[in-house]
Amino acid sequence: MTAPPLPAAPGGQVIVIAKEPVPGRVKTRLVPPLTPEEAAALAGAALEDTLRTVAEVPAAGRVLALDGAPGPWLPAGFTVLPQRGDGLDERLAAAFEDAHRLRPGPMVLIGMDTPQVAPGMLADALARLGRYDAVFGPATDGGFWLLGLRIPATALLLGVPMSDPSTGEIQLRRLKEAGMSVALMPCLTDVDTMADAIEVARLAPGSRYAAALAGTGARR
Repeated sequence: MTAPPLPAAPGGQVIVIAKEPVPGRVKTRLVPPLTPEEAAALAGAALEDTLRTVAEVPAAGRVLALDGAPGPWLPAGFTVLPQRGDGLDERLAAAFEDAHRLRPGPMVLIGMDTPQVAPGMLADALARLGRYDAVFGPATDGGFWLLGLRIPATALLLGVPMSDPSTGEIQLRRLKEAGMSVALMPCLTDVDTMADAIEVARLAPGSRYAAALAGTGARR
């Protein structure tokens, strides 16, 4: 029998950092074989799946740190904050800082590229922040798909090279070298390449994301 998911940490919140799914601005590494419009539709479906998953997580707050404008894909119950900063490291740090300023407490941050994530995984990550200083979800490409912090130790994010095979290793090492206790989450695939896109659709067969990918005819 599968154990029920752990309850979320009291007062915790989940942050999604995302771009508005505009053709030419999202999932550009999937073009070709996809068109910019197909890639944007795929990104939009992944974002909507992710947000709807987060909406099911028992949490005191749900935040969307957005580069762009909200659209019909945004469910009710989210606070939308504009992204700040230049590089992704600065934007991640700012998202933690702004969310913490809005509602102090433990925070879990994810992106829009893992639509296969389940509510129980995010609730588990929040719950672990009741016992650990940080929660870290490694990604198969060497990055990370989730980062949770009990307090906004955002200086530990600044200067970490992003979109690099060593990103996750460097970020995890920084957390540990700062004396933080770290709980590890399962390793997930986020969508960077067409191979990733097909693999993630296989893991989430009933999702909007899988339907959007099937609609492109790009299962190859």
